[in-house]
Amino acid sequence: MADPTENDEEEVFGITDRLIAEVMDAVADDAPATIDALLEPLHPADIAHLLEQIDSRDRRALLTVWKGGMDGDILSELNEQIREEVIKQLAPSELAEAVRDLDSDDVVDLVEYLDDAQQEAVLDALEAGDRVVIEQALSYPEESAGRHMQSELVRAPEHWTVGDAIDYMRSDVVLPDQFYHVILVDPRLKAVGYVTLGRILSNPRSTPLIDLAEDSFRTFHVEQDVEEVAHAINHYHMITAPVVDDDDRIVGVITIDDAMAFLEEEAEEDILRLAGVGEGSLSDSVLQTTRWRLPWLGVNLLTAILASLVISLFEETIAGLVALAVLMPIVASMGGNAGTQSLTVAVRAIATRDITSSNVWRVIRREILVGLINGMIFALVMGLVGLAWFGSPMLGAVIGVAMVFNLVVAGLAGTVVPIVLDKIGIDPALASGTFVTTVTDVVGFFAFLGLAAVWLI
Repeated sequence: MADPTENDEEEVFGITDRLIAEVMDAVADDAPATIDALLEPLHPADIAHLLEQIDSRDRRALLTVWKGGMDGDILSELNEQIREEVIKQLAPSELAEAVRDLDSDDVVDLVEYLDDAQQEAVLDALEAGDRVVIEQALSYPEESAGRHMQSELVRAPEHWTVGDAIDYMRSDVVLPDQFYHVILVDPRLKAVGYVTLGRILSNPRSTPLIDLAEDSFRTFHVEQDVEEVAHAINHYHMITAPVVDDDDRIVGVITIDDAMAFLEEEAEEDILRLAGVGEGSLSDSVLQTTRWRLPWLGVNLLTAILASLVISLFEETIAGLVALAVLMPIVASMGGNAGTQSLTVAVRAIATRDITSSNVWRVIRREILVGLINGMIFALVMGLVGLAWFGSPMLGAVIGVAMVFNLVVAGLAGTVVPIVLDKIGIDPALASGTFVTTVTDVVGFFAFLGLAAVWLI
């Protein structure tokens, strides 16, 4: 039986520690042929994962020895920060060769952040028609459907039959490497429907394509927010989202795999922002990680000082009853956790477009009632704890009432703060946590110590 302490055979996405060691040994031996032999059987996503697992110095050494080995499929799979680092190490000719066979949306994704020399080298390597498509996509807003669409698609006149479509696709016409629908267009190239390949292949040749059109068909404008398109694809269970210009003419498509990748990326960013770490990743350097985290730690410091100022208002109260210093962190901590729960639900609902003007007040009311019920339950618990611990019924009453008040405020703040931030154009995932924590800390301390000053001192 294998020793569980050995990691040589631990495999993550096709990559083992042994394979990484063998690749780096080949780099040390300046043996590009050996590197080719080791990496050639791997999927591009696995090679990208390997590049993400090693540090910057090893990546530079690998790319120096493995000249010409990088291709566009690998670049497309890389984490954005790592991709930028890798691209900087590639000569313009290498980069141009790497992206030559990629779909248009992947080329745009790679070149949009390149410097002018690298971008020009890539565009020069493309066919004239492909270059026009890429330049057109780059002219659209950064987060628009036009920027992220794939121009490769299959059109068919709306009057064609199944037989016409099959004969067309079997001719010498150049088809996309992967596609799921045939887009039906009228004489002015306006999209009027689409038909899945499965329905085309399973129906008689004489069947009109328009009779097989999917009910889920809808189009999206080139300047529409790509996040809205991705949510629509998910909501309507679409496989292909046709993208149209101002004249409703079909100019591209966004496919389900790209939409799901975008939603996954957005969800990951929201999780990181909720923790105040921006867009950091494990591959970031110490300085990069510090730069992401420092500003929000500074904001947290300011809010902590604000909470401390509230406490300082009740110095004499705390000095008169030391038990207050023991119990007051409990009130603030419970409020902070309750606020984070409401905040997380609200941010997710905003991201998925579940919160609307028609249900926002119902959501706020629900969170307030949840805070009230939880507050009353824990107020009873802490009232008994205060009585048993310090032998003071009034102390138990003070912490109980403060607990109810703070959990109600936590539910309210955890819902209202992200909604308000979203309305004024600030990312709620990035900024809400600090504000909600500040509210619950300040309110918790003020309620507990204020009630104690009135009832106990």
